Amino acid sequence: MQLSEDEFRSELGHFRDEYQKLRNEVAKRIVGQEPIVDGVLTSMIAGGHVLLEGVPGLGKTLLVRTLSEVLEAPFSRIQFTPDLMPADLIGTNILIEGDDGQKEFQFQRGPLFANVVLADEINRATPKTQSALLEAMQEHSVTVAGTSHQLEGLFFVLATQNPLEMEGTYPLPEAQLDRFLMKLMVPFPTTEEMETIMDRTTAGEIAPPDKVIAADRVVRMGQLARQIPIADDVRRYAILLVMGTHPEHETATPMVRQFVRYGSSPRGAQALILCAKIKAVLDGRFHVCRDDLRGVVHAVLRHRVMLNFEGQAEGVQIDSILDDLIEKVGQETAV
Repeated sequence: MQLSEDEFRSELGHFRDEYQKLRNEVAKRIVGQEPIVDGVLTSMIAGGHVLLEGVPGLGKTLLVRTLSEVLEAPFSRIQFTPDLMPADLIGTNILIEGDDGQKEFQFQRGPLFANVVLADEINRATPKTQSALLEAMQEHSVTVAGTSHQLEGLFFVLATQNPLEMEGTYPLPEAQLDRFLMKLMVPFPTTEEMETIMDRTTAGEIAPPDKVIAADRVVRMGQLARQIPIADDVRRYAILLVMGTHPEHETATPMVRQFVRYGSSPRGAQALILCAKIKAVLDGRFHVCRDDLRGVVHAVLRHRVMLNFEGQAEGVQIDSILDDLIEKVGQETAV
């Protein structure tokens, strides 16, 4: 349904109010970590998925569980281990006997059939099991015995991985990394945040969050954000940022040419623009600007840029390459 300008502006006002309610409820349990919370909420509204990287004990699981409670959404937690099989994720056909004595196969749904799914320590499962997520994340469906089963409504996967314990793990392949809208690095809390965490967790019960929004409303918010206009020159700037991650492209910076083996796919440009549109709405604007794009570059592109041997050997940080990219790409036409 086509909205009038006044109706559209009113809807965007509701968008901001509901987003703030989500943030406030999550903050009842999660101390600090505002950029992480914003990234998770933005990705969920955009219809994407998030890869969280951080050491154990930083509240990654608690964040996802809290989010599912605030959303009134079914939640599944899957602990990835080397012996986990694809059927443990998507489900399988089981033989049952009906009231008439006839036996037939019936599909038993796996834990992926939920609105919010936590894939804990995803890099501990084998590539065969990791690949079982690919169809679900991209197509919102799973196929068992030749039959496709749809994942209806909101479907949000938040996967975690530990950057320290790499023994016995299986690094995610580039094809699966590209399915994640964002990769967020969870920092260790500050001293002040640690004090607040101790007060909340050792002095009494933690206040439960309230249910403030339905899962289908999150889908509607994503559809609304897509209607935010973006000027041709701003869209071209997003494209130049992505093309600049490819060492053979004319917009590549010296750092990219020296240290990068392969840059972002077109999904990176799609993710940049979608996340920038949501950022514009939250800032109270009805158009996308370059600062919106710059604000999401690291989260959206850091897992889509692959270092070459020299970059790995010298320990070059991809975020540093992206900083250099932001500084140099498109500055001749900056507005």
